[in-house]
Amino acid sequence: MSYVQPGEFTRDTAYIEDRITRDGRDGWPVEAGRYRLVAARACPWANRTVIVRRLLGLEDAISLGLPGPTHDERSWTFDLDPDGRDPVLGIERLQEAYFARFPDYPKGITVPAIVEVASGMVVTNDYPQITLDFSTEWTEFHRPGAPELYPERLRDEIDALNAEIFRDVNNGVYRAGFAGSQKAYERAYDALFERLDVLSERLSRQRYLMGGTITEADVRLFTTLARFDAVYHGHFKCNRQKLAEMPVLWAYARDLFQTPGFGDTIDFAQIKAHYYVVHRDINPTGIIPKGPDARGWLTPHHREELGGRPFGDGTAPADPPASERVPALA
Repeated sequence: MSYVQPGEFTRDTAYIEDRITRDGRDGWPVEAGRYRLVAARACPWANRTVIVRRLLGLEDAISLGLPGPTHDERSWTFDLDPDGRDPVLGIERLQEAYFARFPDYPKGITVPAIVEVASGMVVTNDYPQITLDFSTEWTEFHRPGAPELYPERLRDEIDALNAEIFRDVNNGVYRAGFAGSQKAYERAYDALFERLDVLSERLSRQRYLMGGTITEADVRLFTTLARFDAVYHGHFKCNRQKLAEMPVLWAYARDLFQTPGFGDTIDFAQIKAHYYVVHRDINPTGIIPKGPDARGWLTPHHREELGGRPFGDGTAPADPPASERVPALA
């Protein structure tokens, strides 16, 4: 399976656009227990949905299925579960949920995906919209003290910033790593680090991207930063600097990592296994690097000196359920 594309890497962003809403206008009404979020810990796009679900306290309303970190051309598999089957959906491969709804589904089988439990059919894999809908459509099931991650007064600014972060950072690392020409790689590389420099300047003056509280924008940037030194710096050749060599962004990322709901969703072993094993056209041996030492994520960041309140008028989420805990950094 080849990931490198001739010339410029172009991501297919045509996803299943059905939404789960309070009014059920697409045929999928908000209903506790009806849906299961399938989200591999290795994937940054899926990681966003797991973080937002945690921050908002939707664990009891939307269950979580966790495929293993690797997959083949047929899809993600539930090889971490007993007998290799998701315990709720009863399937071995996420592909089965896609085919249950679209027997001739022609595109990649991606995570995150939300599956209707009763029918076993995929509802949506539109990951940018999933987290926004968690914030705006699932409010009935938010925990007491849930933060406002997508406040109405800031939505235009958040959307504009998210577009820049997606283009140059979230997808920018892939545009560098999957580039099929020197010119395409260098364009992506330059845009990535120019954007990181702009974000660093912004974050030198305020604790979070929108000011003094965490928003959807911080979630989206964090999942790329969390993978930067472990994967993107070497595997994707994004090597002007490590994250740990960019003082402002490194402190910002550690601040988030140490905030409940962020670092407790990160499994570095699964992240490295995914990229270094799956992308055989980039890493033909499949050897997974031992480093870097992840304990640096737990060192003091001093970002609290900038003020602000991570959850605004809300509170921190409770500890994750035992079945969803990740290994502690050792």
